[in-house]
Amino acid sequence: MKKLILSTFILFAAFACDDDSETPEPAVNLQQEVLDQYAALVYANYDDALQTAKTLQTAIDAFIAGPSETTVQAAKDAWIASRNPYGQTEAFRFYGGPIDNENGPEGLINGWPLDESYIDYVEGNTESGIINDPANFPTLDKQTLMDANENGGETNLSTGYHAIEFLLWGQDFNENGPGTRPFTDYTTAANADRRATYLSVVTELLIENLTEVRDAWASGATYTTAFLAGGETSLANVLRGIGALSKGELAGERMTVALENGDQEDEHSCFSDNTKADIAMNFKGIENVYKGTYTSSIGTVTSGTSLADLLGDASSAKNQAVLDLLSESAANIDGIPAPFDSALRAGDPNGKIESSIISLRKLSDAIVDAALELGIQVNAELD
Repeated sequence: MKKLILSTFILFAAFACDDDSETPEPAVNLQQEVLDQYAALVYANYDDALQTAKTLQTAIDAFIAGPSETTVQAAKDAWIASRNPYGQTEAFRFYGGPIDNENGPEGLINGWPLDESYIDYVEGNTESGIINDPANFPTLDKQTLMDANENGGETNLSTGYHAIEFLLWGQDFNENGPGTRPFTDYTTAANADRRATYLSVVTELLIENLTEVRDAWASGATYTTAFLAGGETSLANVLRGIGALSKGELAGERMTVALENGDQEDEHSCFSDNTKADIAMNFKGIENVYKGTYTSSIGTVTSGTSLADLLGDASSAKNQAVLDLLSESAANIDGIPAPFDSALRAGDPNGKIESSIISLRKLSDAIVDAALELGIQVNAELD
């Protein structure tokens, strides 16, 4: 995530209330089925993210207990596997839900871009970072890392997936691959014990934060109960989430900024070179919500009444326009070369980054247009 600032991306929902309006009201029962399925899908996705993060924690514990090329690679593999379900949850943001309300843990989970020198040594400064500063950070525990997160600047990130990523891969100076942090950083290097403690604690904190969000969407939980009773307000939030992710966040912050700057520091997972997969999973989250289905890492399918069903009932043509742009965006994203930073340096050689940006923006506009058929206005605009 690069934090979405309202001045960068303005999003609101207003509801048609004119008795003389010719816009049809959504079928109440069908609408409720969509909300029921959405809540079930959200819970299933966050639970999958939590379970894969626990697998990551097991791999990291094994690495810390016995640092080696084998154990660090296993931890890296587990990190990449854990990113697939979490990336899809990004479609549940941008409307003040449990993940990103004023007290939500999103910034602790997926904050980016990350100033790596805030955490550990970097090229040219072997003593930078919290890990190498026992005088100011004598104790490395969860409260210390939470207090340090964004302290003094938005990129002063000390927690979350990307902090773990940096601690496993290190800085990326490889034009054709990810970072190559040696496992000896956890054995014979300066502050190896503190580095291991930091990695263990930040992973434990990730588990706690994911559990918090997952449980907020459990059946009978306070937020879920209110969401399911929210009618058109909740439906507007669902549409808002996927419209905002498609245009402002994914097409905008995560792709346009990186393409215009041509800098790997602007890519989402710059240490592991997992950015193309991040983009694909973010997009998959949009598709999941629209089609009302989620397939977990172990193949469990959660499926039911979808936005496609609801919007198709209102306007088959506008629903088909969304479905066509979902297909077009999927093909464009699939065609982006990997690693993503190589494509940036080459100036988008096959044009697939740019074409993905265009189709994702069109997709957001099509979702907004289709929503009007339900009497809901969702305006998504970039400055």
